[in-house]
Amino acid sequence: MFNNRKIFSAFAALVLMAAAVPAFAGGGADKKPEPVRGGSISGAPLNLAILVQDDLVSRVGNEIEATRGFIRTLPAGSRVMVGYLSSGSLQVRQKFTDDLEQAGRALRIPAGNVNAAPFNPYVEVIEALRHFEAEGKNRNAVLLISDGLDTSRGFDSFSAIHSIDMERAVREAKRRNVAIYSFYAPSVGLTSYNRQAVSYGQGALNRISNETGGRAFFQGTSFVSFNPYFERLSRTLNGADAY
Repeated sequence: MFNNRKIFSAFAALVLMAAAVPAFAGGGADKKPEPVRGGSISGAPLNLAILVQDDLVSRVGNEIEATRGFIRTLPAGSRVMVGYLSSGSLQVRQKFTDDLEQAGRALRIPAGNVNAAPFNPYVEVIEALRHFEAEGKNRNAVLLISDGLDTSRGFDSFSAIHSIDMERAVREAKRRNVAIYSFYAPSVGLTSYNRQAVSYGQGALNRISNETGGRAFFQGTSFVSFNPYFERLSRTLNGADAY
């Protein structure tokens, strides 16, 4: 007799993989990062909080220059905050500033070890959302670079994709009018080797982004470069990239 739970898990994984961003041409992870080619972002200035999960795999460190390049494309008057989700807390390395070069310098290579893992990424996302002003003219957005996995209340599809803390983050983002965009990258923990964990994490990122008016970017179970993500994100923010 077939196991219904296994069938559901396998089907959910296939659906999530089909929803992933299509593969892009590009070199290996050891290539020198190329400049972001998405062009400048037009329109109203942006309040952008860049949040990096601190236990992500070391390859994420290769994407710092691409991330700095993206920051430089933001419209004049934009303000950027840089924070790391680390050891169960939010470490703010740069408060909101309109000095985009200074914000870029606040980026660092993730610690890349299990001791730096957050309790789960969404507790720290909630904390970061509280740094956004209640009122303001700028558009508000978060760029969450994470594996998206929350196992704090169990390792199954419902607990992960319907995480209590993730749902709290969605409510807080909606209350503050903040769109959450997300880039998937594996951590040194479960998502570095467990495909089901990858599926759960990507499903959660897809949900928090969709429900807050943002968008999740991932391809397969890992990544080669963030450049394609930044190109698509730039077009999305410019209103030129439909789903």
